[in-house]
Amino acid sequence: MANQFLERLQAGSTLVADGATGTNLQKVGLKAGMPPEAWVIESPEKILALEQSFVEAGSDLILTCTFGGTRLRLKDTPYAERVAEVNHKAAELARRAASIRAGVLVGGSMGPVGGLLKPYGPLTVEEVTAAYMEQARALAEGGVDLLAIETQFSLEEARAALDGARQATDLPVVVSFSYDRGVRTMMGVKPEQVAKTFLPLGVTVIGANCGTTLENMESIIKEYAAAAPGIPLWAKPNAGLPVMDENNNAVYTVTPALMGEFAQRYAAAGARIVGGCCGSAPEHIAGITEAVKKG
Repeated sequence: MANQFLERLQAGSTLVADGATGTNLQKVGLKAGMPPEAWVIESPEKILALEQSFVEAGSDLILTCTFGGTRLRLKDTPYAERVAEVNHKAAELARRAASIRAGVLVGGSMGPVGGLLKPYGPLTVEEVTAAYMEQARALAEGGVDLLAIETQFSLEEARAALDGARQATDLPVVVSFSYDRGVRTMMGVKPEQVAKTFLPLGVTVIGANCGTTLENMESIIKEYAAAAPGIPLWAKPNAGLPVMDENNNAVYTVTPALMGEFAQRYAAAGARIVGGCCGSAPEHIAGITEAVKKG
């Protein structure tokens, strides 16, 4: 059966992705330190409401609430032995949210496992690959259209994630790194290295999410485009850098209009999927939608 994500990319349109999960759930009661994945089981109506709000704002693609949904990331929670259930249920919730508008796609979110691989940390490639494989299988069975290996900073972990995904499913894969050192990751990885590493491995899309400023995201997308002309690119920046208010809460001050302006710039530089990460509310996605779809 044809894959809708691949068909949409081949059609040449720019897709609008969703915004933040964690920062938006915190606004409706998610406690600091509580994994959002717990609400997939305990408060699914709040997950569904957030995902539907992104669809209503114009998202063509939404991600599941499974950023920390690997066994390794959930090991100290009550859900360590319920990984398949959590991921499967999260995919079903996202599919329900997507169904309120025709053609909305669902991506299975796969974030970092929360530890470093040897020799920098205790984790082996084998156990990390197995954790991602377990997650990818459950997301695929839950009905996602693609897998999004996101917020990566290490080439080794991202390769293990891709290997795990490939062992579980033949779905299209996005590999997205977080450049939290301007245009480099915390491990010093450059966009060009990501392109040279993952394009030969047959990933569908490469890109960046989270990170620092909107301006830095533009530089990253341009570096990707120079290193890999023609490859579809993914850009999901934070709504700028947060400032702390008097209650020590992070506040993101970038406006929806500015997010939309930069989304246009990312698309002009080669991004085919644009959205938001931390601090990006449905209003930001509406701003992006208006900007990139108005032509």
